[in-house]
Amino acid sequence: MFPLKDENPHFLTPVITYALIAANAAAWVLVQGLGAEAPLVRSVCQLGLIPGELLGQLAPGTSVPLGPGSACVIAEQPGWHTMVTSMFLHGGWMHILGNMWFLWVFGNNVEDSMGHTRFACFYLLCGIAASAAQIVSNPDSGVPMVGASGAIGGVMGAYIVLYPRVRVHLLLVLGFYVTTVAVPAMFMLGYWFVIQLVGGAASLGAAGGGVAFWAHVGGFAAGVLLIVPFRQRALVDRHPLHGWRPRAHRSRGR
Repeated sequence: MFPLKDENPHFLTPVITYALIAANAAAWVLVQGLGAEAPLVRSVCQLGLIPGELLGQLAPGTSVPLGPGSACVIAEQPGWHTMVTSMFLHGGWMHILGNMWFLWVFGNNVEDSMGHTRFACFYLLCGIAASAAQIVSNPDSGVPMVGASGAIGGVMGAYIVLYPRVRVHLLLVLGFYVTTVAVPAMFMLGYWFVIQLVGGAASLGAAGGGVAFWAHVGGFAAGVLLIVPFRQRALVDRHPLHGWRPRAHRSRGR
């Protein structure tokens, strides 16, 4: 399942969502060389998050293989800035395109719920929470983690709290059968979260790279929790489909 669009209007120009997409694109072009091997490996090793390096579980100078002919060398000093820089890097074209599309579909309405400055802080906090979750899940790992998906998981967690009834149009591929279907956001995002939990449970104790499932889980959970203090009620109330119940059925107090 791949989201194509949602049926949710937005009222503010989502300048932070645009800026985040631009920042990720700029990092892909200027820092990662559009995925060319040398700049890609260099950026992942220097700016990606390596749990074992940050926690001192790997000795400085240790060589961690990334693939045929490439490796990262553990630095002398832990680079805690990588908890932020890693969320603006990606491992390939499909990685960045998929992440930026999810941010495009869901980011504007979450930004709409809290305003620009709050959304920028919210996004970064969700990304940091995602990094922390990945570190806790595998503190000895020498595999660098990169990608915006943890922070975007936070955006999705916020979305399911704010707009669970909004219909999301999905591209559905079943073998040779391809169609589109529209489902409430609570089903699409709930299904996505369950997949991350299952994948995360299966990855516990596994060595090597792969999908950072626990970063997705941590980001999503952070988004669910942080949306409560970050949202602004007046902004949320402008959306006709916000909340878990139709507006006409909500009780009204004085």
